[in-house]
Amino acid sequence: MNATTPAAGPGRIVLLTTSHRVAPGLLSWPAWDTLRTAARVLCADPDHPQLPYLREAGIGVERYAPEARELVEFCADGSTVVVLPGGPGGESDTAGDRRLTDQLAAMAGSGRFAMPELELLPASYDLPGARLLDLVQVMDRIRADCPWSSLQTHEGLAPYALEEVFELVEAIETGDRAELREELGDVLLQVVFHSRIAEEDAEEPFSVDDVAGAIVDKLVHRHPHVFGEESAETPEDVRALWLRRKAEEKGRTSVTEGVPLGQPALSLAAKLHARARTAALDVDLPTGPVPVPGDEGAGGGIGYELLALAAKAQAQGVDPETALRGAARAYRDAILAAESRQG
Repeated sequence: MNATTPAAGPGRIVLLTTSHRVAPGLLSWPAWDTLRTAARVLCADPDHPQLPYLREAGIGVERYAPEARELVEFCADGSTVVVLPGGPGGESDTAGDRRLTDQLAAMAGSGRFAMPELELLPASYDLPGARLLDLVQVMDRIRADCPWSSLQTHEGLAPYALEEVFELVEAIETGDRAELREELGDVLLQVVFHSRIAEEDAEEPFSVDDVAGAIVDKLVHRHPHVFGEESAETPEDVRALWLRRKAEEKGRTSVTEGVPLGQPALSLAAKLHARARTAALDVDLPTGPVPVPGDEGAGGGIGYELLALAAKAQAQGVDPETALRGAARAYRDAILAAESRQG
């Protein structure tokens, strides 16, 4: 029992909750102050993660699972009694915790008891992005225990990554917000899954923390107008800073470096044209038969015509892939309409 002088009044029952996503012992000042001044601190869970830190701070904790009536009696002299719920990480989600809160609510609602003050005090809070920690833990468990997931490789998962990105783009284009949220999660899963597999590499292992750390460093470095002393007043200024910093990082000698040739052809054409325009290179679009590996001269120049259209779209601020998908979607609708007319 903690040495305190009971305060005058009806007393107080405090349910102290913590987040398992925050390191034990990192509690708010109101929580520490309440624990320090409480007459009794009760916890039924002998493995509660906060217990070692409370003991280290000199706060006595009784291993006890009180009933609601007992708690009310403990507070009859004006004392404050703190209860640490026994769920994972101190979260109040166990049957015993719910029963206690239901009992206290029933007593308060009956009007037959002199009730102490009832307070739910969050001692630690989730920061934005806290559920990402849950995702990492779930992925660890699945990688270890799932017969399918435990055998996957980067190469085997690559097609799924492409598929999920395309589904994300479709959700964006259709404006389906629920689908957008789901597809973002599927893309995030691919990142976490690949990062988990990478931890097992014998020669060059890395973790999801390394992945996150690298992108944080990259974002900070490429936004000197936000995190440094350079200035950028327009989106064009920002783009110029980004490209300059990127070139410095990569040590590239050509604007074509870093453009993946395996991407869809229209996107590839538009990307190359954008790089040339950004570098102020005056490059004429090629004409004539398109060289095709294994079939020189095949294509009859159609490839160059598509290249010219892609360059025109990019110069007008239109993504040719998006434009063609929109046209293809309209064509699909026309096909469906024709089929329905035929009965």
